[in-house]
Amino acid sequence: MLKNKLAAFHIILASGSPRRQQFFVDLDINFEIRLKEIEEVFPEHLQGKEITEYLSVLKAQAFENELEENELLITSDTLVWHHEKALGKPKNYKEAFEMLSSLSNTTHEVITSVCFKTKNKTDVISAITKVTFTTLNDAAITYYLEKYEPYDKAGAYGIQEWIGFIGVKKIEGSYTNVMGLPTEKVFEYLNNL
Repeated sequence: MLKNKLAAFHIILASGSPRRQQFFVDLDINFEIRLKEIEEVFPEHLQGKEITEYLSVLKAQAFENELEENELLITSDTLVWHHEKALGKPKNYKEAFEMLSSLSNTTHEVITSVCFKTKNKTDVISAITKVTFTTLNDAAITYYLEKYEPYDKAGAYGIQEWIGFIGVKKIEGSYTNVMGLPTEKVFEYLNNL
């Protein structure tokens, strides 16, 4: 459906995330993957969605002065916001264990911002989903971390994996957002181009 609408654009997805790449395949969008190493550092005063918006734009700025007239660059950033703190990707097993323990029996927000950049324009959209976990005991956390090694995921979990099946009690908002891309909002934006 989008393929014809986007025929005038050359879509560039600047994301190494296999989940995001698969979403674009599933949305039936022709795209090219172009990656740049970005140090994901943000000013300390930023809170929640300000962080993901800042980082998604930062990732897009790495392509400044490189985009052709017909190119549309898409970058994004996802984080888990819990107790007024950003939980990004865990550095190791210990950090992942601490993150999941802190999420146990509480509600947190998963925030994703998506930046759309052309040669002349930059737009950002964001989505916030509330996720409530049941009580996760140490054995369940250990099993999940050893079997799935979720070190490439914000908050140390993938909702589409085992931990999501046994641990998520309630979700308010976009499910795909928790996986790293609010596909309904991306579709709406692209459909309105």
